[in-house]
Amino acid sequence: MRTLITVLIIELTATVIMAQQPPPPVIDMHLHALPANSQGPPPLALCVPFRDIPMRDAKDEWPRVFGAFLKNPQCPDPMWSPTSDEEVMTQTLEILKRRNIIGVASGPLELVRRWRAAAPDRVIPGLMFQLGPQQLSPDAIRDLHERGEIAVLGEVTNQYIGISPSDSAFEPYLALAEQRDIPVGIHIGPGPPGAPYLGTDRYRAALHSPLLLEEALLRHPKLRLYVMHAGWPMIDDLLALLWTHPQVYVDVGVISYALPRAEFDRFLQRIVEAGFSKRVMFGSDQMVWPAAIERAIEAIESAPFLTAAQRRDILYNNAARFLRFSDTEIAKHHGR
Repeated sequence: MRTLITVLIIELTATVIMAQQPPPPVIDMHLHALPANSQGPPPLALCVPFRDIPMRDAKDEWPRVFGAFLKNPQCPDPMWSPTSDEEVMTQTLEILKRRNIIGVASGPLELVRRWRAAAPDRVIPGLMFQLGPQQLSPDAIRDLHERGEIAVLGEVTNQYIGISPSDSAFEPYLALAEQRDIPVGIHIGPGPPGAPYLGTDRYRAALHSPLLLEEALLRHPKLRLYVMHAGWPMIDDLLALLWTHPQVYVDVGVISYALPRAEFDRFLQRIVEAGFSKRVMFGSDQMVWPAAIERAIEAIESAPFLTAAQRRDILYNNAARFLRFSDTEIAKHHGR
């Protein structure tokens, strides 16, 4: 009897210890701290993965068609966006805490500051950036970085205004990032369907090509850069870039949950089977749909072609290496 009691005590103790351990950590390299109305008047619904990409009859105005798509979901399990900035933050941070996620969050500086104050161990501050007359100067960004207010330059959204990442206008910012060793995340790939008809009329599908990064990379060989959205759907261009520039990483933001699953799996499998699984980082591109984070994680966890080690690399290890986390930081994330 004494032996049985001892065994039960040991098993109970082990169960309690396991319950106290955090789940395996995740790094979300593509998170946003955005207002609830940033994608349109809330609440907005998304059916993901997309079963059918919305389409437009040329006689119809696309904002009206796409707006109806977001207001009238045709699936039984849509993701609905919260109706206030506070709810977007609270729901997102709850998921980060419950799933042991550390996220690189970009958006309006005041919102990023708020999110970081609410969850300093969960939020890495990024700077959402787009060239324009109202944008911060390189000196202003230098000051923010020196004060610890930003750690990543990204998401860089110059594609929406038709500017290549290798354009000379962006050159001073890349030079600053290389000089100060600031990681840079550049949007190369999909915006919302029909982006040029939703107010960003200079957005071009031709700018999906990751090869547009090449001249910038050659001018700045010490730049830490990752391709947001992995340049979908330009898989051959992406593989050529990864082969030629071994310092480049990618994230799978938005494509991890928005694309039809078979398409996402094919795209990611090409990257992995080409030998680049160590440079793929998880990203959700959570905008105003907090539930997207867990749907994106599920896409990685359920990918049938990934090994357990590759899943952990994509969900955590690759980004920890890219961000140069210390052994102490990594141990902390694992609850050690």
